[in-house]
Formats: sequence, C-alpha cells, structure tokens
Amino acid sequence: MKVVLGVTGCIGAYKSALVLRLLQQHGIEIIPVMTESATQFLGPLTLEKLSGNRVITGLFDDRSAEIEHISVARSSQLLLVAPATANILAKFASGIADDFLSTLYLSTTTPVMVAPAMNVEMWNHPATRRNLEILKERGVLVVEPESGYQACGEEGPGRLAEPEVIVRAALAVLQPAGSLSGKQVLVTAGPTIEDIDPVRYISNRSSGKMGYAVAAEAAARGARVVLISGPTNLAPPGGVETVQVRSAAEMNEAVEARWERMDVVVKAAAVADHTPAQVSPQKIKKKESSQSIELVPTVDILKSLGKRKTSQLLVGFAAESERVVENARLKCQSKGLDLIVANDISGPEAGFRSDQNEVVLIDRTGHAEFLPKMSKADVAARIWDAIEALLKPVEVGSLGTHR
Repeated sequence: MKVVLGVTGCIGAYKSALVLRLLQQHGIEIIPVMTESATQFLGPLTLEKLSGNRVITGLFDDRSAEIEHISVARSSQLLLVAPATANILAKFASGIADDFLSTLYLSTTTPVMVAPAMNVEMWNHPATRRNLEILKERGVLVVEPESGYQACGEEGPGRLAEPEVIVRAALAVLQPAGSLSGKQVLVTAGPTIEDIDPVRYISNRSSGKMGYAVAAEAAARGARVVLISGPTNLAPPGGVETVQVRSAAEMNEAVEARWERMDVVVKAAAVADHTPAQVSPQKIKKKESSQSIELVPTVDILKSLGKRKTSQLLVGFAAESERVVENARLKCQSKGLDLIVANDISGPEAGFRSDQNEVVLIDRTGHAEFLPKMSKADVAARIWDAIEALLKPVEVGSLGTHR
C-alpha cells in the first residue's frame, strides 16, 4: 500500500517526518512530494532517507518517458497533504496546477486528505473558509487544525494536528474494511446556542465529547461520517466531515439536508427545546423591574426524523436527572427510535463535560443494558456494538430483535 505524502511550506513541516514514520509502522510505503517552499523548512534529504524513496520537488525532476505525476497518482491509495498551507488549499480549490503537488492533485482519483496549518487569521479568512468548503464538497477529507500558541506569537486555531491524529484519520481511509465499511453515518454533537441579543444567549452544559467520540468510533470502523456540531472547544475527529452550526434551527437545516442518504443517524447533540420568540438587534438594557423573555419551542429534530424514517436506523440520547430508565423508554417509544442512550446527569463524575459516562442502552423493545462507568471513547464503542447488532437483518442479539 502506498501513500503520497505532500508537504508544503510552513513551520509545521517538520511534523511530516513523524507522520511518515507512523504510517511506515503500519506497513505503508511513502512517496514524498515537497513544494519548493517546503524545502526551506525541511530538507528533502530527511524524507528521502526516512522513506527510502526519492523526494519529488518539481515537475521536471524525472526526465524519463513516463509522465510522473500520472504514474504517482495511479500507484497510490491516498494523497495526504500534511501540512497543507492556505496557498495549496487555494490551488486545489481553484484547479491551479503550477507545481508537482497541485498537478498531482488534479490527476488523483483516489481519496485526498489535507491537514491544514497556518496563522489563525489566515485560517479564519473568508477566502480560506470558502476554499475548504469547496474541497469538502468535492470529497476532500480535512483533518482540522488544533488551537493553541503559534510560531507567530498569536493564539487560536491553525496549528497542524498532531501526527497521531493525522495518521489515525489516514488509516480510517486506507483500512476501511471495518465492520461499518460502506455505511453512511450522521452524528450530531454539542450544545446549541439560542441568541437573546448580541450579548446574551440560552444554551446548556453539553461539551460535545460524547458525540465526538461516537463519530470517531464510527470512522474507525470504516463508516463515512458526517458530524454536525454545535459550538464546542473540541478538535473534530480525523477523517470525519464536520459541519459547524450554532442554533437549533441551523442544526435542523443541516440534518435535513443530509439524513435521507444515511444508514445510521445518532442524535447525541443537546438541542435547545426553546428559543426566544424575538432576538433583539441591540443589547437589552438592565432595568430595575423584572423582565421576561418569551420562549417558543424549537423543532423537535429527533421526533421529526422518527416519524419520517424509512430504512435509517435512528439513535437518540436522553440526559435524565430522575427515573432515568422509565423516562428514556418513553422517549424511545414516543420518538420512534431504534435505540436510546440514557445517562444520569445528577452525578458529579459522569455526563456533561466529564471524560467519563455511565449509561443505559435501551432498544425499541424496551430491553435495557446497564453499562458501568467508563471513558466516553469506550461508551462510544459499546454504542456501536449495539447499533451493529441492530443492523444485522436476521440474527437476534443481546439488545432484542433486529431489522
């Protein structure tokens, strides 16, 4: 198995050597391609010695009769660009082919993955955001950058993801023969924010950690995953298409646009039940007398999907502070779910913002499986074990009858 590792010019270029080594540990051969700018940050000799292959730096390096960018494109199973600068993203999005890497991209029919790295302001610029949208629409997978201190002295999103995160995302593409291979999965995560005025809003304590773990586990099992996320402080899982939303209305719109083509929909987001009837365009001034805010119900996304689902398997979450199993069973039935994940949020060490969770899995027959407290990553694995059992057409599993 071969991977083309594209390296572009930024301070994070040194991490490409670590990405290369980690991929090699999985028996993957690396064909290094460097832009001219990349060679100013990392010597080609480093990647040549590590990979055992010649580093391609220009369109005319190879004078043989074979057209190199075509042959390289056809011989590899993935084009991985790490780091990917704003410049290369713009070239890819616009179809510009003025060096080997950009020309290779246009010749590549196998999956393409980019791990962006740049200054926070470059990352936030509308041009960069639009280029990323274009690439995602074309199926390019994006390993989102991390947030933190940058070489320029500023802080914010834009730092290259850690090599382990990049490699995990690449392996999810290269080794898709997992138990969910071929499945389309949609996961929602995090809170929603319902604006009152330009300063204030209504939200909840959801961190998004559980939903992100569910999305990452699905990707690790070979599924093509779309994660629709409310505002969180989490880096999106590698190899997952991530759609950022803010309000319940935006989340509903994003789900509606995608859910019909999905095999499994997991609604882990904590969506607001109500939103202000009116949003003040100006900050509401403090008054001595009491004030009230009129709230109206938001769309019940889960219930709406439950009424209209055809072949999709629908999974919901229930955060309960009392009568956990009883309330979750009622929610599972009333909203037409195939499985519900219920957790008691009254405890101090599980639930919102914690890295652990203690849940009960309840299927559509009412059968309950109580799980002990464990990490949210382990909970996600158990959830997918239950979902996979429900996906089996004939066998009877531990959580009741299946489709």
